Amino acid sequence: MGSLKFGNIDNMSLQGIDEDAELIPLLTPEDEEEMNKESLPETIPILPLRNTVLFPGVVIPITAGRDKSINLIKDANNGNKTIGVVSQKDEEIENPRVKDIHTTGTVARILRVLQMPDGNTTVIIQGKKRFEVAEVLTEEPYMTATIREAEEKRPDKDDEEFLAIIDSIKELAYKIIKDNPNIPTEATFAIKNIQSNSFLINFVSSNLNLGMTEKQHLLEVPDLQERALATLKYMNLELQKLELKNDIQSKVRSDMDQQQREYFLHQQMKTIQEELGGLSYEEEVDEMRVKAKKKKWSKKVREHFEKELAKMQRMNPQVAEYSIQRNYLDLFLELPWELFSKDKFDLKRAQRILDRDHYGLEEVKRRIIEYLAVLKLRNDMKSPILCLYGPPGVGKTSLGKSVAEALGREYVRISLGGLRDEAEIRGHRKTYIGAMPGRIIQSLKKAGTSNPVFILDEIDKLSNSHQGDPSSAMLEVLDPEQNSEFYDNFLEMGYDLSKVMFIATANNLGAIQPALRDRMEIINVTGYTIEEKVEIAKKHLLPKQLTEHGLTAKDLKIGKLQLEKIVEGYTRESGVRGLEKQIAKMVRYAAKNIAMEESYDIKVTNDHVEKVLGPARMERDKYENNDVAGVVTGLAWTSVGGDILFIESILSKGKGSLNITGNLGKVMKESATIAMEYIKSNADLFNINPEVFEKYNVHIHVPEGATPKDGPSAGITMLTSLVSLFTQRKVKKSVAMTGEITLRGKVLPVGGVKEKILAAKRAKIKEIILCKENLKDIQEIKADYLKGLVFHYVSDMSEVIDLAITKQKVKNAKKL
Repeated sequence: MGSLKFGNIDNMSLQGIDEDAELIPLLTPEDEEEMNKESLPETIPILPLRNTVLFPGVVIPITAGRDKSINLIKDANNGNKTIGVVSQKDEEIENPRVKDIHTTGTVARILRVLQMPDGNTTVIIQGKKRFEVAEVLTEEPYMTATIREAEEKRPDKDDEEFLAIIDSIKELAYKIIKDNPNIPTEATFAIKNIQSNSFLINFVSSNLNLGMTEKQHLLEVPDLQERALATLKYMNLELQKLELKNDIQSKVRSDMDQQQREYFLHQQMKTIQEELGGLSYEEEVDEMRVKAKKKKWSKKVREHFEKELAKMQRMNPQVAEYSIQRNYLDLFLELPWELFSKDKFDLKRAQRILDRDHYGLEEVKRRIIEYLAVLKLRNDMKSPILCLYGPPGVGKTSLGKSVAEALGREYVRISLGGLRDEAEIRGHRKTYIGAMPGRIIQSLKKAGTSNPVFILDEIDKLSNSHQGDPSSAMLEVLDPEQNSEFYDNFLEMGYDLSKVMFIATANNLGAIQPALRDRMEIINVTGYTIEEKVEIAKKHLLPKQLTEHGLTAKDLKIGKLQLEKIVEGYTRESGVRGLEKQIAKMVRYAAKNIAMEESYDIKVTNDHVEKVLGPARMERDKYENNDVAGVVTGLAWTSVGGDILFIESILSKGKGSLNITGNLGKVMKESATIAMEYIKSNADLFNINPEVFEKYNVHIHVPEGATPKDGPSAGITMLTSLVSLFTQRKVKKSVAMTGEITLRGKVLPVGGVKEKILAAKRAKIKEIILCKENLKDIQEIKADYLKGLVFHYVSDMSEVIDLAITKQKVKNAKKL
């Protein structure tokens, strides 16, 4: 609540008013009752105000400078002196119209009109009653309108709640006047002398330090008690702001005194610390020197520490740099310089730990055992940088814990996903405020040894920004030829990382910087077969979820058949993260029944699986046997493993155009074009009438159009689909294929073979057609993965057609 706010119609200052003039006549209850009995005129001139809201009973001066406003005031002052006052919605509008004003305003009486030296007209008006604009009649020479009295709901005179609100308003008004130096203390007497409760509310609302929107809202509230409560809320906010402002000013005033006192306080600090049993400044330095003597430092490191310690001794403890230097020396003392944990070289024990924690992953386990074997024989081998690459949920990150346990080393993990600042790796220079070492050095400090197993999680998700390139900063960390002297900006010394065993994880090798990828040994961690997933669920996931939900193996039993049903019907991933979520749902179902003391079957059946998890949702992964020509099953690689996709083609009468749909990328569209041109140039080879190409349009579609698809592995699938379409011979049952083609009809090899093989097994595919050069990829796959599959290796498209397409035409074949 500030000093009286002067309404200003034309955004000009009020001048020339006698300061001793009584602008605020205090209404008595009798005056208010008489005012309420007055009837409103049916038609009234409307005066828009730019930046103020007039409340009933309140007297304010306003300055008029617009021609319309001056004409209105002259006519009204010569007449019955009654006008309607409303507020503009936007004070910047010079000539407001009907849409620019609020519909609720206050009928006012002109008390005095003054001509100011600057040519403006100043009018002192007093609010009478609230009104609502019914209809605007004219806008020239000024606005006139028909009005109706606004609804006014007043509480009973003996309403205790209303009287309590009024008392609170008065009490808060006294506090605001006391705390605000801009309000004269005489305002307290004005508040005390107000006898009318409604006038008190209007007077306080008018003088609150609020915006136009809030004041207009208060004016429009029809219930006087609600208006009083809203006014009380705004007063509370203003009082809190005043208290906060005064508190801040008090603190600022005391800053100078505080600085003068600090010197004396610091002089006494030494004595106080000694009395409390703490360490003095000199004792802290001596303690650091004692700790340094126990460290196994090289001569270079020790000399650097002594130099920095001497620098701290010369510093004034009161300056900000002192705390930075102290933190720097503390880091030196806490880092595990030349401190290594003893490796355990029991390879059979290591193999048992890896087999216990992870089912499958034979290639990864073999590589780790090889590393341990070489380390055991040489005992000084620089640690290689392993990168476990594969889809999510296959156990890449958790594998690090098992490796650390097998080696007997400490386990450290940092997540690199979304890291954008190079200083997160290399640290900040000490000159910066809040400087700290990089996450590599920080993690070694927490590990307590210089040879932990260090997991660099999500290394493919490092980001670039204006703050540097973290992936480039990782080059020194992950290069065995350089990391023996890893330089951290905060440490300002080389630190030996060559004994650390770094294991990076990634989902997408393409996102890793080539120079960084070249420094790592890539180990492909592919997905699991259905049988492996069932074993993992049985041995690891189910016991883990039972423990996490407070149950035991006696509370829930899920058989192999039911686990297989969950795997096939409710997950479509290469890993087991989604499978674990489904098992958790089954466990929660049992936990709920136990907690609610309801009966349930401990041994889960297929019906229970569908009851808890709902109908199977992944049936679309199954092979679809179609008796329609032009439909072929392809194999695809995705970021979450392998998948199958169907390529469909159809003919329609036209002029030989080729349409390709299915949200395909540039490479797949080119494959379709190559396939079409190859068929046109070899129509005789496939017994196709060349006239067909000119009389029919071809449309190729890959279902699930919302999913983007691209890659060089669908060439032979598209060509087979088109040959099947033009010859009207369907593709053989349970056959899938993958490979790229050339314009000469040669079949090229593709990648992601293992993931595609697993997808084919999940989809119940029996035969797979591959390029001959992919034979080496098949030979690297475990024999168990290949059980039940027949592979055909081809080098030319004619071989693919002979293997994939039947000799007989489909029933009701089109006549081409």
